[in-house]
Amino acid sequence: MTTYSLSLAHINDTHSHFDPNHVQFDVQLNDKQFEVYSHSGGAARIAYQVAQARKLAQEKQQHFLFLHGGDSFQGTLYFNQFKGKANAHLLNLLAPDAMVLGNHEIDAGNAPVSDFLNNIQFPLLAGNMDLSAEDATKAHKLANHPNLYDYDPQLGIANYIVQPFYDEQLAIVGITLDQMKQIARPDADTEFVNAVATVRQTIEHLHQQNIKHIVVLSHLGIIQDRELAEQVDGISLIVGGHSHTLQGDFSQLGLSASPYGEIRNHTPIVQAGKYAETIGLAEIIFDSHGKVTPLTGDNYFMLDKTFLAESAQGVTQIEQQQLADLLAAKANLLGDDSCNDIQHVIDLHYRPAIDAMEHQVLGFIPRNLVHTRLPSKALPHGSEIAPWICKSIYHQVHRHHCKVDFVLHNAGGVRQSLNKGQLTLADVLGRILPFDLPLVKYRIKGQYLIEALESAINSATNNSVTGTGAGSFPYTYGVRYFYDGRQGIGQRIVKVEILSHQQTDTWIAIDPNQFYHGVSSAYTTSGKEGYSPLLKACWQRTLAGVTLPSAFIAYMQEQHIDEALSPQVNYLSHSLAD
Repeated sequence: MTTYSLSLAHINDTHSHFDPNHVQFDVQLNDKQFEVYSHSGGAARIAYQVAQARKLAQEKQQHFLFLHGGDSFQGTLYFNQFKGKANAHLLNLLAPDAMVLGNHEIDAGNAPVSDFLNNIQFPLLAGNMDLSAEDATKAHKLANHPNLYDYDPQLGIANYIVQPFYDEQLAIVGITLDQMKQIARPDADTEFVNAVATVRQTIEHLHQQNIKHIVVLSHLGIIQDRELAEQVDGISLIVGGHSHTLQGDFSQLGLSASPYGEIRNHTPIVQAGKYAETIGLAEIIFDSHGKVTPLTGDNYFMLDKTFLAESAQGVTQIEQQQLADLLAAKANLLGDDSCNDIQHVIDLHYRPAIDAMEHQVLGFIPRNLVHTRLPSKALPHGSEIAPWICKSIYHQVHRHHCKVDFVLHNAGGVRQSLNKGQLTLADVLGRILPFDLPLVKYRIKGQYLIEALESAINSATNNSVTGTGAGSFPYTYGVRYFYDGRQGIGQRIVKVEILSHQQTDTWIAIDPNQFYHGVSSAYTTSGKEGYSPLLKACWQRTLAGVTLPSAFIAYMQEQHIDEALSPQVNYLSHSLAD
């Protein structure tokens, strides 16, 4: 039987991590536990590995693909500062064969996607993005853009790429989240049709064209990728993203130990972690019917030559060498070889602006602060940072704009924990609050606020609902609530109290029929991720000149940090997880 070989390199959810990313491994050695710190990945190291893989494929006369599984946008100061232009520039230098549209590409509507398309030199796939109702007179139109492979409403299929593949043809189909309007902010005239149905119809169409070697480039996440593979026959390979899934055996490093290229319904699924820390490299053999026979490969960290090791009992020179030998022996750990040309571009064009922000100190964090999306036994009130963010918004809006009764913010809008030490502008814009979202004030009836709180928690915990993830969990300032997950839907918020403006530290029960003024991000007030009851507000008004990170930065500059770090937390019942 004739076979066809493919050499594949893939990345996903890079989130503007152009520099090597800080990584931590937990290593067991000689009955001792070590924390090993290093840096991995980044654009220049990925470029080197892709070049090596491409060269090897050429030497073997194999077909080569380099694919990006979506979510290049957001995540670091590079995006905050350059708004996608640096992403396009560096991706052009990396030269992927295709990238699929991720949800974070469309966080701020269609306009940034249009700018990105105008600047890239490779295809952006979004095969279930339906632009048939797009306003033809609007600026930043996406329909018919030569770099965009969207939905074909006449045929009911995804537009796809076809490449020569020895004596056959290879199709690449891009598919993204059909829940895009729930978790991102596409323009109102943009729809995302059912992902599974689109792929099924596209596969049928390709088979009618006698194309059987079909790669689906997906930004659905590992769970939906599995469902896609199980429900649709004829997919040769799924190259995924969105869920930050690190496949491969990294158990010796205290990380995941899941199979690389897990198979569902004869279809392998690969995904390469997050933040450009790792790259997936695979060798794939197809039969003449498009079925993968063997797939070999792995995800690979690209580590510094040196690392820092710590242990509660200290680290001896012998142990340091043993750890170095262990890391060197692991086949899925590569070195720090990098592409000098790409590193030069970063250093010359983009790094100076980032360095300037890293030298702007806002204060000193007296202890480690943990951000977790959901409360737990270890942290019964949940995040130590999100309520602090809410407090900063409350005070800045109240002081400089207008009266506000409460602030409501979703857990996913805060991205990372903070270590003890200096808090810089770079920390805020690049780590904690990388999404430069406008703040919106609204007037809402008490009963709808109660509905929003329950709906967001239900969605975050999947408590008898189809959830959107823990990022929807609500954090507050000026209002506190008690949630009992054992109750029926609509009855789980058992008490809500509002902070009195007349009496300091006095809480009064919320009146379901009374109106209150709240402030949230534009993302939350658009009804995403369980917050649809906020759309029942009497009105919503964007606050001019103030965004989520700018309010926090201004507050930190005006307040002593000890005062700033004493937020009024929201109160939760112990039965939250039930």
